[in-house]
Amino acid sequence: MRAALLTEYRKLVTTRLWWVLVIGSAAYMAFLGAVMAFTYTSPAAAAQPAGTGAPVGPVELARTVYGLAPSLGYVFPLVVGALSVTAEFRHMTITPTLLAEPRRSVVLAAKLLASIPVGLAFGLAGTAGALLGGAPTLALRGEQALLSDPAVLRTIGLSVVALAVWCVVGVGFGTVIRNQVAAIVTLLAFTQFVEPLLRLGLASLDATSGIARWLPGAAGEAIAGASVFGSSGAGTLLPWWGGLLVLSGYGVALAAIGRATTIRRDIT
Repeated sequence: MRAALLTEYRKLVTTRLWWVLVIGSAAYMAFLGAVMAFTYTSPAAAAQPAGTGAPVGPVELARTVYGLAPSLGYVFPLVVGALSVTAEFRHMTITPTLLAEPRRSVVLAAKLLASIPVGLAFGLAGTAGALLGGAPTLALRGEQALLSDPAVLRTIGLSVVALAVWCVVGVGFGTVIRNQVAAIVTLLAFTQFVEPLLRLGLASLDATSGIARWLPGAAGEAIAGASVFGSSGAGTLLPWWGGLLVLSGYGVALAAIGRATTIRRDIT
């Protein structure tokens, strides 16, 4: 297991793609952090009714801005996790991988575990980007940055954890859809369009409002305890530990499905 884990970790960190995406994630979140901090502190946002505009109070404002990575930046570790599996099938490196370690469950477990430190790197980069973009903007707009507030620091730390879990979910998804193009298109469509619309739609009805918080994106936000979508009326969140269990459950469930289907099939 140790050899397989080291091998899978090296596959992830010795390619240019992962660190290019890490840098891109940090830059993207810095931009969004500045934009969202500016937007939330505008007079128009302050004048909107509660639940449809900016977060209420300086602590919630800071938590929402600094916790942007689990809300809007999780697609980066998610895609990298999926690519760690789909790239093997696309380039047929899965054949030597399974020749070196014939136990397919061991290979899959190694991929899942190896994705955690990579996900943490994305978490650190994305959260740092949101801080670098958001904190100065809040200060320039006359708001408190609150970088020493315990609740804010907790959100910052748990944001890193949330993105690490998203990388594991990506690995699980990659085992279910091994075609690289199909996997990436599906992930982008679901995370950027389908789930946000679904969350808003479910939260708008009393009968389905409780369902929205069990969706994977909502679970990721729940880990950090801050939600861009929640401030827009997308419903309440689970407690942080509930979000962690639900999002981890998605990753494990997807990996189990992939192990029973895709990973079980003959490679050639």
